[in-house]
Amino acid sequence: MSTVANLIDSKGHDVLTVHPGLPVREAVTEMAERSVGTAIVTQNGKVAGIVSERDVIRKVILENKDISSVTVQDIMSTDLSVVAAETSIEDCMALMTEKRIRHLPVMCGEKLCGIVSIGDVVKFLASEQEFKIKNLESYITGSM
Repeated sequence: MSTVANLIDSKGHDVLTVHPGLPVREAVTEMAERSVGTAIVTQNGKVAGIVSERDVIRKVILENKDISSVTVQDIMSTDLSVVAAETSIEDCMALMTEKRIRHLPVMCGEKLCGIVSIGDVVKFLASEQEFKIKNLESYITGSM
């Protein structure tokens, strides 16, 4: 059984974190520089929330707020679902689908150790299925 830990080991543990008091303009700049659409909000070493490009569009742009004066804390989501590194990929996918979540922080105990997107999960599952198919084909044709 593949776990979220397997996924983040293959994709990397790098996570963009921002402070709640950071102006949204600076958070968006950091997201753009790293080509990510989401940042985890941390305070005092703990996960406090999540902020996405979608939050910026809906809570700043569409409400005609000044992107330089609005802080991450003003728009971040705090009702977070998280997943443990030991969680199966299938359970992770089910949670994301059920709750309509695009990004999930990955926790190793109390520590943030990664983030997975729905795209990461789908890509991982597809490559895992491809590997199984190739192994079965090799077994069937006797080239193992």
